Amino acid sequence: MTLALDEHPLGVETTSGDHVVYDLATNQAYFGAAHVEGPGLVWKLVGDPGPGAWLLRCDRVDFPPGGIAHRHVHPGPGIRRLLHGELTIVRDDSAHTYRAGESWLEDADDPVTATASATDETAFVRVLLLPEEWRGKRTIRYLDPADEAKPKLQRATVLLEEALPR
Repeated sequence: MTLALDEHPLGVETTSGDHVVYDLATNQAYFGAAHVEGPGLVWKLVGDPGPGAWLLRCDRVDFPPGGIAHRHVHPGPGIRRLLHGELTIVRDDSAHTYRAGESWLEDADDPVTATASATDETAFVRVLLLPEEWRGKRTIRYLDPADEAKPKLQRATVLLEEALPR
């Protein structure tokens, strides 16, 4: 199972199904059938997630200038798309700076550090595929316990959580 992200700069209309639609102009997310007049994003579930209960979560993460999400992982894969600003993602062996309109995948338990632009506010929207037991819970897990106690300047806002049919 994987997620795929498609961009629709002139609007999009979807029917029911295992996908999330995000309206860039209104910061709203929809599961299944949706109609977006302007630019929109569509995450599609490709394949079977496997046994057990799963959910799709769409959320938006906002960073102030210089904000850092210290080295961390999430319990499920997700595709992120940068809305504005710049975000540098550092993995064990590489670093890449993403700019507005670019997207990237973080797999389950993929250790990353995210550092926002030093001068601009930065935000991304993502869709995560999560085991059902993560419904309503914060998914970030810091790998260094000392980082858990540090101030968190980034803010995640859940826009949608939808259980997948079994």
